[in-house]
Parts: sequence; C-alpha cells; structure tokens
Amino acid sequence: MSVRRSALLALGVATLTALGLLTAGPAAASQGRPGPDTPRIAWGPCDPAGADLQCGTLSVPLDWDQPRGTKIDLAVMRKLASNPKQRIGSMFVNPGGPGQSGVDLVRGGGEDFERWGDGRFDIVGWDPRGTNRSSPVECFRNTAAQDRFWAGQTIPTTAAESQAYQRKAADLAKRCGQVSGELLNHISTADTARDLDALRAAVGDRKITYVGLSYGSMIGQTYLALFPDNVRAVLLDGLVDAARTTVDAETRTTNDVAFADTVFDKFQSLCQQAGPARCALAGHGQSVRDRVAGLFAKAKRSGIPAPHADPPGTLQYGDLLAATFNPLRLPSDWRQFAKDLEAAVDGDASALHTSGRAMLSPAGFAAATTSAAVSCLDGPATQPVSAWPRTLPRFTDSSTIWGPVLGWWLWAPCAANWPGRTDDAYRGPWTFTAKVPVLLVNATYDPATSYPNAKATEKRIGNSTLLTLDGYGHPTYQDPSVCIDTWRTRYLVNLRTPPKGAVCQPDTAPFPATG
Repeated sequence: MSVRRSALLALGVATLTALGLLTAGPAAASQGRPGPDTPRIAWGPCDPAGADLQCGTLSVPLDWDQPRGTKIDLAVMRKLASNPKQRIGSMFVNPGGPGQSGVDLVRGGGEDFERWGDGRFDIVGWDPRGTNRSSPVECFRNTAAQDRFWAGQTIPTTAAESQAYQRKAADLAKRCGQVSGELLNHISTADTARDLDALRAAVGDRKITYVGLSYGSMIGQTYLALFPDNVRAVLLDGLVDAARTTVDAETRTTNDVAFADTVFDKFQSLCQQAGPARCALAGHGQSVRDRVAGLFAKAKRSGIPAPHADPPGTLQYGDLLAATFNPLRLPSDWRQFAKDLEAAVDGDASALHTSGRAMLSPAGFAAATTSAAVSCLDGPATQPVSAWPRTLPRFTDSSTIWGPVLGWWLWAPCAANWPGRTDDAYRGPWTFTAKVPVLLVNATYDPATSYPNAKATEKRIGNSTLLTLDGYGHPTYQDPSVCIDTWRTRYLVNLRTPPKGAVCQPDTAPFPATG
C-alpha cells in the first residue's frame, strides 16, 4: 500500500489542531522536562511480521510533572534503513489527526518515507498517547455500548436534531470522564512532544529528524518550542496556524474549515473546464455549479434515495456534508467524486450515502472523539454547547460544507463540560527563530490546512522556508510532484532548503484525460 492510499485511510476523519512554539531557549527548555531515565526500546518482531519491520514499546510518565509516577506504554514501529552503510539516524513520522496511528503509517507507507530519506534512515512511527495502541481514550465499556450510542447519528441540520446532539455531547463528555479518567488530563500536544523527545533518546539519536503531516505539523512545532537544541531536521507538510489553533475551540474550528469551500469551488470550476468527457457533472445543459447547488438543496429539502448503498437508505443533508470530507483532500479521486455526485443528481445517491455513513459510523465518531480529547486540552471552548445557535453561523460563515461537520465533531464535546483539564498544554509564544533550517510544505488548494496557514507559519518561524505546491490535496503527497519529492530528499538527507518563494508544479492535473 502506498503512503498516498494509507494516508487517505489515516486522515479520513482527521482534523487539525496544534500546540506552540518558543521565543527564548531557556524558557522553552524549562517546559520540556526531558526524562533523565528514559529506557531503551526492546525491539522485537511485529505481528504480522515484516523482514525489515521491528516493534516495541516505550514506557513514559502519564504526567511528565511526575516522572516517577504512573507510566503508560507507547506502541512503536520502525522500518530499518535500506542503506545502512550510509545511515544518518532515525526519521520519526506522524500522520496527523489528532489520533491517527504512526505505527500503521510505517506499516503501510514506510517505503515511501524510505524513498524520501534515500534509504538512510530507520523510519519510526508511534501511536501518540491516548490513541490506538497507546492507552487509547475510551468513552464506553465495550464496543456494543459505543455502537448503540452512535447508531444512526448524522450531522444535525434541524433545531430538534441540534438540541438532541447537544444532550448527546454532554452525555459523551460525562462517559469519557468516567471511563478514561485521569488520562484525559495528560494528552495535550505538549505531552506528545515530550514523549517524542523520550523516543528520540530511546533510539539513541542525539538530535531528531522529524516529518509531521497535517496535525503532525503541530507536534513538530511544539517540539521545536520545547526542545530547540535537540533538532537536526523538521519537515512539516500541511500546516496549521498554531497561533489561531490554541486560542480556543471556536477559533480553531473556524480556522480549520476556512478553505474548504474555496477548494470545493475550485473542484467545480475545474470540472466545468474539463467538460463532459472527463467530468461527469459537466454538460447536461446547466453549469456544474448550478447542478451541485441543486443536489445540495434537494438533500436538504427531502433527501435522496440510496437503494444500493451499504446499507441502503436515504442520503440526508448531513450525510452529504460528511461525504465531501475525504474527496476534497484527494485530487486523484475527483473524477470518481464527480461521478458519484452526478449519480445522486440523477436520483441514486448510493455511493455518497455509503461514504457519508462510513464517516458517521460509530467508529468514525469514536475517532473524532479522540481528536476532540486532544483538541479540548490544546484550546478549550469558551462557549457552552447550548450556545450552538449563535456559534453555528461563525462556523458556516467560514465553510458551509465543513463548518457544521467539524463544529459538531470537535467543538461540541469541548463545549459540553469536557472533563479533561491541564496546566501543561503549550499555547505559545509563537514567534521564534529555529536553530536549524525548517522546511514547510503546503499546497495552494489544501482544504484542511489552508495555504494562508502555511504563509503565517513561515512568517512566525524564523529560519523556515515554505515550499509551495501549486496544486491540490492534503497533504501535498496527495498531488504527486517530482519537484516536491526532490526537495524533500535534499532537505532530509543534506539539510538543503529551496530558495525562498520556491513553487513546484504537480505531475498531473485533476480530471486527466484517462483514468
């Protein structure tokens, strides 16, 4: 499986949140609290096994303020360097989320990262605390209870649905506190950055080489803040504006969705230009934009039959909003996305209903809750969940399609008396000069981490360089570019950064003539 496809799975319900940076070295170091007695990882075979894959765990403090207190285990996987004679060290990778699995990223996409590093790094991924195999956040005693709680849930679009979801969000917060308890106070991005430094020490690297994708870019920024002297190279692809992300949950959500409508508009205009031979929505005696608008209006008004969906049903408006979430990140899927939209216009929304319900499945909501658990610590809500009627317009003004989705997924739990509390989250300062060159990468039309975010990050981080992909997708490897690949390798291996203002072109355009 390529990293492009594994990233689709990994980032499917991802959203973006972050933590901070530094101004002065001594202040940052005092917040880092590196563990003096970090053990080595006892590497062993993985299950399922891979000849060049090794697995292990690292025990770290639940509370970094209490280094000899309760411990939790972090699941770790590495793919050994294919060019060991020229090995540089380890390359730590994180796929984003919050909540996505670095172990799965290495298992499914390690070969791609190996190419980025010219085979000269062990590729190391870990499941951050509170996720997957590393003491995951749990809100239910068993899967059956979770399935009952979320069964049939969609994105609320009526007043009655909104009121019901407000009650459900409050119930969810209570359940999470009852089941996960103290863990919820110790899963901020700063906690994860401290874990990352312990992992660096555990593999024997004096300085870290780190690649952070999407929310992983914020783990990287936080690491730069807390451990500025421990960095060899940091490459961040798909940038979140940390200064806006950690203000509060309302600001974070508004910023997270701010570019989604722009990218959806671009999808429609490129479809129009491609014509009916390459885009199923084009032609038909009306503009693509009018055709899509009619589809959304019909879904909102009455729903659209989905007789061949899994399971069969009716595509409601909230399901349609959720169904846009993955395709907008994946320009290679735009041609199929257009076919699915056109089928729905013609009265069969089966494909959209299947993808939308997958996003809104109990497992999908559980993954969103994990993201919220981190986000609520990094930037707590300032409004109660009952304020939804006056908060929703702020989100929908930012994005009509993603504003309601991320509002309910990520803001609502934070606003519903979320039980997690912390004094250890890092929320700035954000303007600083890194001690080594930092490479930032972003597409101009990234729906999840907007290009303005990347420009703002470059402005805040001295000694950073933004490499622009004049294309689409989240992160940039979703729109392959030999130019981007070349600069990634030059940076990771030789620490060379491109000239300021460098722009790369994608290898192909959306809606290609074949495929």
